[in-house]
Amino acid sequence: MSDILVLSGNIVDVVGKRIYQGELHIQNGVIADIKEVNTDEQHYLIPGFVDAHIHVESSMLIPSEFARLAVVHGTVGTVSDPHEIANVVGIEGVRYMIDNGKKVPFKFNFGAPSCVPATDFETAGAAIDADQIKELMSWKDIRYLSEIMNFPGVLAKDEQVLLKIKAAQDAGKVVDGHAPGLMGEDARKYIEAGISTDHECFTKEEALDKLKYGMKIIIREGSAAKNFEALIELMEDHSDKIMFCSDDKHPNELAVGHINLLAQRAVAKGFDPITVLRSCSYNPVKHYSLDIGLLQKGDFADVVVVKDLKDFGVNETYIDGELVAQNGSTLIESVSERTINQFNCEPIEETAIEVNAEGGTIKVIEAFDGQLITNAGEATAKSVDGKIVSDTEEDVLKMVVVNRYGKAQPAIAFVKNFGLKKGAIASTVAHDCHNIIAVGVDDQDIITAINLLIRCKGGVSLVSDSEQSVLELPVGGLMSNIDGYKIADEYEALDNKSKELGSQLSAPYMTLSFMALLVIPKLKLSDRGLFDGETFQFTSVFV
Repeated sequence: MSDILVLSGNIVDVVGKRIYQGELHIQNGVIADIKEVNTDEQHYLIPGFVDAHIHVESSMLIPSEFARLAVVHGTVGTVSDPHEIANVVGIEGVRYMIDNGKKVPFKFNFGAPSCVPATDFETAGAAIDADQIKELMSWKDIRYLSEIMNFPGVLAKDEQVLLKIKAAQDAGKVVDGHAPGLMGEDARKYIEAGISTDHECFTKEEALDKLKYGMKIIIREGSAAKNFEALIELMEDHSDKIMFCSDDKHPNELAVGHINLLAQRAVAKGFDPITVLRSCSYNPVKHYSLDIGLLQKGDFADVVVVKDLKDFGVNETYIDGELVAQNGSTLIESVSERTINQFNCEPIEETAIEVNAEGGTIKVIEAFDGQLITNAGEATAKSVDGKIVSDTEEDVLKMVVVNRYGKAQPAIAFVKNFGLKKGAIASTVAHDCHNIIAVGVDDQDIITAINLLIRCKGGVSLVSDSEQSVLELPVGGLMSNIDGYKIADEYEALDNKSKELGSQLSAPYMTLSFMALLVIPKLKLSDRGLFDGETFQFTSVFV
C-alpha cells in the first residue's frame, strides 16, 4: 500500500453543488476517502480544469510540452482533435500525438479527425476515409469523433460523412460539430444526424438556436477566435449545456494562462463559481466520459488547489495524486521525442507570385481581429509595370499560399486589415492542410519569408529590411519538440516584431493561419486559388 496524501481546505463539490470544509485522502492515485472536518486552510480544492476542444498542435508544442505549461494553470486534461498533424501525415500523426502524450502525467483525450482533408479544394498531405475512422474508433485511446466541419456533406447526406458518424455511434462515442452560422432547419438536420456540440457560434442568437435542438455549446476563447463576450450570457439559463475551450492557443498565451482565465472572467461577470466550475470540469467529463476525477470518493485524484474562487490563482495541481505544478512552476520534466514531417517543395522565385493586371478592381479578403470569419470586399488594384502589387496606403496586401507537398504554382490573393507597412510574415501553420501561407508588402520579402520556411521544412518566419527570423517547427511543420517555455519566448518575440512591421492585429500569425481555412466563410485562399466559402467554389481575384 502506498502512503496516504491528505489535502485539506474548502472542497468544491461540483457534483453535489456545494462547498464544505474537509479532507481528501488520496491513495494509489484515487480519492480513497473524504472527511468533512473543520480546517484552518483558507484555500479551495477544485476539480482540475478541462479544455473541451483544442488542437494541441496550435500551441506549436508537442503534447508532452503542452502539458508542462498547461498544468501550471490548473489544467489536468483536454479534449484534443489531432486534426492538424493528421492533415500532414495521416493516422501516423494521430498515433504520434497519443504516444507522446502518454509520456507525461496529463490526461489528453484524443479524437479521430473526421475531415482530413477538410475539403476537396486544397492539397493535404494525407486523407482519412470512413474505413480508417472505423479503425480509429476501435482504439481505446480515441475518445470521440472530432469536429464534423463538412456540414454541407451532412446536410447532403454524403455517404462518407454519414459512415464516419455511424462508426462513432457504433463504438458508443460522441460526435463533435463545427457549423459556423448554421441555424434553423439546417441546424436541426445537422444536429439530428448525431452531432452533439459546436464551438463555432459567434452570436448568442446562433447558439440559442442550436441549444433549442439539443446541442451543447462550447464557448471558445483562443488566440485568434474570441467568442466569450458574445456567448457568456448563455450561462444564465443553459449552464448545464455549456463548456469552455481555447480551440487554438499559441505558446506565449498558454504560458500566461488557460481555462483558469475563463473561469476568472465568468465569475467576474457575476456567475456562481460552482456553476462556472461545472462548465470547466463536470460538463466535459460527463459529456465525453473522461477518466478525470471530480473530487468524489473513488475518483481519480485530479485536484487543483487555488487561493480563492475569484482569481483562481493556482497553488498546486495534482493529476492522479501526483503533484505536477506548484506555485507557478511546472514539475513535469521534458521528454526527448522524435520528429515526423512531410515536406516536398523547393524554393521559389519572385516571378512565381506575379499577378498580371487583368482588371482594375480586385476581390479582397477582409480579415477581422479575433474572428475566423472574413468578409468579401473589393478594392482598386494597384498596378506597377502591368503587375498587381500590395498597396500599403489602402492596407491591401498580397497573400500567397504554396503547396508544400509537391511542386505546384503558388496561389495568390489580396487581404485587408493586416496593416503591415514593411516586410512580410509567413507560416506553415495554415489551417487546415498546412501549406505555406505568407503576406507582405512586396514580392521580394514575401518570397524570402516563404523560402526561409522551405529550407527548414516548417515554422514561422519574418522578414524586414533589417532582419530575417525563423522559428523552426520540425514536427509536421506545426510543432517543436524542445522546451515549451523557450518556444513561447521565441514566438512572443516574433509576434512582437510582426506588430513592429505595422500590424494592429492582436495575433497576426494566428490570424494568418486561418486565412486558408476554407470551411469558414466568406473568402479564403487555398493552395489552389481564391475560394468563396458561401458558394463553396473557386472565384477569380478580379471582379
